[in-house]
Formats: sequence, C-alpha cells, structure tokens
Amino acid sequence: MDTLNLDLWTCDVGAKANAPEEYAQLLAQKVLQSWDGGADVVLLPEYAWMGLERFVSGPRKVRAVAELFWNQLWPILRVTLSRSGKAVVLGTAPFVLPDGTLRNRAPILCDGRELHQDKLQLTPWESAFGGGEALHLWKFKGVTFAVLVCLDIEIPETATVLRGRGVDCILVPSATESILGVERINRCASARAVELGCCVGVAHLTGVAESQLVDQNMGGLGWYVPSQGAFVEKKRERRTDAVLQGFEVLSITMEQNLLRQSRANTAETNPANLTPTPLTLRDLE
Repeated sequence: MDTLNLDLWTCDVGAKANAPEEYAQLLAQKVLQSWDGGADVVLLPEYAWMGLERFVSGPRKVRAVAELFWNQLWPILRVTLSRSGKAVVLGTAPFVLPDGTLRNRAPILCDGRELHQDKLQLTPWESAFGGGEALHLWKFKGVTFAVLVCLDIEIPETATVLRGRGVDCILVPSATESILGVERINRCASARAVELGCCVGVAHLTGVAESQLVDQNMGGLGWYVPSQGAFVEKKRERRTDAVLQGFEVLSITMEQNLLRQSRANTAETNPANLTPTPLTLRDLE
C-alpha cells in the first residue's frame, strides 16, 4: 500500500458516563466510527482510561482502575476492536505486573494481534509507576510503527535507539495540563520527524477528571512529516488548537511512497541518512 489513513483523537476524560461499561463503549465507538469512515489506524491519548477512576473507591485508586480496565473491560474491548485490516492504540491505562509494579501501558490491537508499549520515562507525579524496559517496533500494512508515550518523545536518547531501524511512524499518546506541556510534546514530535525521517502523530488528553494523575487536562492533535524534498508540496506540520475539553479528530493520509523517495535521495541533506560520529567534548579555558 502507498497510503495509510490515520485518525488521531483527543479524549475528554471527564465525558459523561454512568457506568464503566458506558465509558468504555464511548471510547470504542470513536474507534469504530473512524474505522467505518476509512481510517486504518486510530490513536487515543495517554491516560484515556483514567476516566474510569470515578467508578472505583478506596485509597489505591490507580490499582483499582487497572483491575477494572484489564479484568473487566479489556476482554470485551479486545473482541469488539479486533478487526482484520485495522489497528488501534487505545491510549494508556495502569497495568499491574505480577510482582506488583505498576506500569503506564498502551494497549495495541493490530489486525487482531494484542500488543502493548509501556511508558519508558516517568514524570515526577508518576512516582507510583515503574518505567518500561523495552521499546517495541511493530508492523502493519508494510509500515513500521513505534509508540512513544508522552514524555518519551521528549527524550532524545529514546529516539536515538530508533535511528537506522526504519521506523516509518511514531504514535504519541499524551496527557498534559498546560500549554507548556502541549508545546514540549509537539515541538519534540516535530524534531523526531526531522531527525528520524519519519511521520509522527500526537493525540492529547482533554477534560477534567476525579483523578490525582489527570485532574485537569489540555491538549490537541498534531501530525509531522520530514522536512525533505519529497514532502515540499505537502503540509509538513498540522496542529490543532489546544483545548480544555471535548473530543476532536484529525484525519491523516500517510503517503509511504514519499518516505521511500526521501530515504532514497542520498544527494539531499537528510539527518536521518547520516551516521553520527563519536564526539569529543572539551572545555575551553
């Protein structure tokens, strides 16, 4: 395939719902709406499933959300959203490892396969979580994907491991409360598109929730492609306004032939085609 259609969604974590199943159905319907409308891949924001926190009680609410999502809702979602020829990154939800460690995990359904990506780098307010141990690459319809959760896209060392690995598209589920967080994510996403010669899609959380992790949220949507000759006639950055609440969608057509042309053009300055040399750092007196 030379094109792939993607839908990037904001998610209002405080959207009205009277039961966990109703909230899960609301998010699942956004995915199905996109698929039925022609999208091949759908991205939801980080911590989209903390909208379930209102339905749990007790002092360990994050763990209770993890149990509610993975034990009760995920088996249903896995069936509802396992569709041939379609893929979805369902934002993130807390996940409890067998040793009791919490992870911020992105569940991924790809052509019926069940995949995941754990957040690698953690913010100060994610002290209850442990960082993930590996960055996974996965293929769908000839496109190599990676998921970098929120802060992970801001860390150059994280992106460095992707150099030379042929990643075509990075998907970034994100949650942040301020315009500064939105800017950091979007500006770093644009940088990763330039330096890795790939496409990057960002989806932010919105809304107000009964949650210490994501009580107030601001965000929008972004799509970034390389600043190379193959894309000169295309809009290389697409960004929606940051909003405080609601569901919005940005529909994208990813043109894989342009990525191939960009990588094949060795006469053009392209940081993605360079092999960095070791640097010596010296302090000058």
